[in-house]
Amino acid sequence: MSDTASRPDDADRLRRFKAEFFRALGHPLRIWILELLRSGARSVGELQEATSSGGSSVSQQLSILRGQGIVTAERHGTTIIYAVADEAIFDLLDVARRIHNSRLASNVELLRLVEDEALGTV
Repeated sequence: MSDTASRPDDADRLRRFKAEFFRALGHPLRIWILELLRSGARSVGELQEATSSGGSSVSQQLSILRGQGIVTAERHGTTIIYAVADEAIFDLLDVARRIHNSRLASNVELLRLVEDEALGTV
């Protein structure tokens, strides 16, 4: 068997990675932080101010994002500046928004049908 052949546990390891990665994105404040970082790197203080969240809450969420390699941290004196590690994360967030918008559009159409039925026009 060659070194490049897939091992049975490789697929499982990849699924686990994906699950942990998406779990790291599974909090509204983490998504908000990423949306704020879309415009550039920011300090913890700037993120706290922008989100009106307490310091420990923002720091905790940044720690989770950092643990999954989604954000990076760079020290500038006493200030830590956070940035996204890979801007492709914004593509992922944009796709999620498009999926959400598509679902909303389907729900709007369904609501129109319900209204039409109530009015007896269907």
